[in-house]
Amino acid sequence: MTDRSYNMNYIWFISLVAAMGGLLFGYDWVVIGGAKPFYEKFFSLNTAFQIGWAMSSALAGCLIGALIAGGLSDRFGRKKLLICAGFLFTLSAIGTALAPDFTLFVVYRLIGGIGIGIASTLSPMYIAELSPAEIRGRFVSINQLTIVIGILMAQGINWMIARPVPENASAEYILNSWNGQAGWRWMFGAETVPAFMFFILMFFIPESPRWLIRNAKQDKAALILFKIGGDHYSDRTLAEIKETLADDFEKVNFKNLLKPGMTKILGLGVFLAVFQQWCGINVIFNYAEEVFSQAGYGISDILLNIVITGTVNLVFTFVAIFTVDRWGRRALMLTGAFGLTGIYLLTGFGYFMGSQGIHMLILVVTAIACYAMSLAPITWVVISEIFPNRIRGAAMSIAVSALWIACFVLTYTFPFLNRSLGAAGTFWIYSAICLIGFIFIKARLPETKGKTLEKIEQEFVK
Repeated sequence: MTDRSYNMNYIWFISLVAAMGGLLFGYDWVVIGGAKPFYEKFFSLNTAFQIGWAMSSALAGCLIGALIAGGLSDRFGRKKLLICAGFLFTLSAIGTALAPDFTLFVVYRLIGGIGIGIASTLSPMYIAELSPAEIRGRFVSINQLTIVIGILMAQGINWMIARPVPENASAEYILNSWNGQAGWRWMFGAETVPAFMFFILMFFIPESPRWLIRNAKQDKAALILFKIGGDHYSDRTLAEIKETLADDFEKVNFKNLLKPGMTKILGLGVFLAVFQQWCGINVIFNYAEEVFSQAGYGISDILLNIVITGTVNLVFTFVAIFTVDRWGRRALMLTGAFGLTGIYLLTGFGYFMGSQGIHMLILVVTAIACYAMSLAPITWVVISEIFPNRIRGAAMSIAVSALWIACFVLTYTFPFLNRSLGAAGTFWIYSAICLIGFIFIKARLPETKGKTLEKIEQEFVK
């Protein structure tokens, strides 16, 4: 079937609404980077532990959200859990903006993190379960596109809200400035509008047809599949889904992941999820102040540089969207791993030589471009499609939990690595990790483009 055979407007609407979870994920995840120089002064954060906990507390929430999302979505449905995520995003945005002390600031960051964990687990999985095989990669990649838009939105809002800071401004000056007293609060509070929109719009999209069939609601699933692709598509897809679920309608639990054939698939998904984080690119977003200051930039220039990196991130995500169903998942993953290996080697060398200026910015931007067209979106595509129907929620929960554990470790350890090894040694470590990832992907990742979820399951589970 071709694109014209499907109700593309309907698929786009469903995918864009579900992918708003990705937008909020991106915003909530990155907004803290621009607010960091100001809330640290407001809350008098001085130790590496305090600074690391402020940055990584939301990631602890992400782990909680990811752990509960899979099992609860297999029981109650993808839609209800995504509605819950929208509520948590809204609560977190308001609470963080109004937090009077560091303890409540962390509590609301944790709440937002739970929302991220749920959305990051379910948004790509939900889109994958509703998208036809021929165009699934494109639509699942939309989730990454909205993550990037959320990142860019946070970066742009931070830049617009923050007022110019004089070079070499004292900590007392920053604390007593508008940025230090109110600006950082508006950075967090701006998320309330898209969060509430996501919460409301989720009531207007359907439940996953694969979840409905899994829970003996075939008539409702048939109506959704008919609206997506007509009679032939509905009948064929229903038959394929029912075949993979035959004689296996028992309650889903995590023990199913230990059955023969499942552990290999789960191991692949977990490795790819961890590698997407440990490739190191996210420290540029979360610790932009340190990365760019060591390259010779002041605070005002850093905020502008962050917007530049976000724009590049957005542009090259479109490259992934237009190539994932043509070039394939495997080729793009290999390109990203190998490209980052080389770029990080050069970046580390630049920091080692004490190099400063625009060429360091170019290296950072090139790394982001490479990541944006490969590991960032394609990892979500692969882990949303390789797990069997009957255990997809639980398996995604494990894989995404591993991703957030890896992200927590990455974010929490960067200040220590940066202080002990310097930027050069830190980027060389990330280069070595990327080389390991390239070798693993080349040896273990098969191609999945153009195949139905049921076909992928038949090939993987033997």
